[in-house]
Amino acid sequence: MKNTLPMTLLAQLDDVAVFQTAAFSDIDYASIDISRSEINQQPHQRQQASYGELNLGLHVNDDASVVLSNRMRVLATINEQMIAQQNLPVHSVPVKALHWVNQVHGNHIHDTDATVLSMAPMAADAMVSKQDGTGLAIMTADCVPIVLYQPATGQIAAIHAGWQGLACGVIKATAERFSDSGEIMAWIGICISQDNYEVGSQVRDKLLAGCIANNALTTDAISNFDERYVMASGTRELDAASTADKLSDNTPVYAEKIKIDLPKIAADQLQAAGIVVCNESSIPCSYADGHYYSYRRQTHLQQAATGRMALIITRSASIYS
Repeated sequence: MKNTLPMTLLAQLDDVAVFQTAAFSDIDYASIDISRSEINQQPHQRQQASYGELNLGLHVNDDASVVLSNRMRVLATINEQMIAQQNLPVHSVPVKALHWVNQVHGNHIHDTDATVLSMAPMAADAMVSKQDGTGLAIMTADCVPIVLYQPATGQIAAIHAGWQGLACGVIKATAERFSDSGEIMAWIGICISQDNYEVGSQVRDKLLAGCIANNALTTDAISNFDERYVMASGTRELDAASTADKLSDNTPVYAEKIKIDLPKIAADQLQAAGIVVCNESSIPCSYADGHYYSYRRQTHLQQAATGRMALIITRSASIYS
């Protein structure tokens, strides 16, 4: 069956593959630049939800049966691609299961090998596994998704790193679940760019404080935090619609507005943990490119909801049946 899903194979090494899903495969507005001036011209009324072609989030009020079907289609497509690329028998099942978590913007790590796969996902923001025939999926719609692979041990991991996760050290905590038996490789998935991640200065303060408390960045990066990751943008009223950063109770506040480079912070945290980043310079912006889901774009356009995409890492089974 031909793959018609909005899904891309980003990398393949040994028996490990990395996939990125999207909201749409080929639509007219997929590559438009959604500027703030255009957002402000939108009618001030609540729009319909935008679930796209491949919503994988069960928590965004979409039809659960559709979402579960989408997840099954993703797993089937992964297996089809692995079978074709590795010249395996048609009835092989290289990846037997995809694991998902209930992401909570924290630093809890779920060891999928220690529990039985169930319909009720664990509350966590990272997963690790050494089992073959396994896939780990992290959902996002602006936050930074990351997957890890250690060739020497075969261990894989998947991480959800929004600004809160970056502040509370989820990357470092996940890296510490790996052994010292060789290089760890990382891929960063689709996320929001600095140009479109405008927040209040209090987010910067909490993020910097967290990086210091958790030793998540090098001393040099901490000393030059603003120069490396922050761009000034002025002062105005900031509310939920303008920041979408989940920092407060949606009470409007007047604050300095800045733009923070989340993918750069994530890449530097990975490197500080001794991890090799394989694709730092080629990450599209989820907000600016309509191919992808964006929580912030949904908020600015006053849509009722939007879907979630996934960065997925899989480790094929050693023996196929």
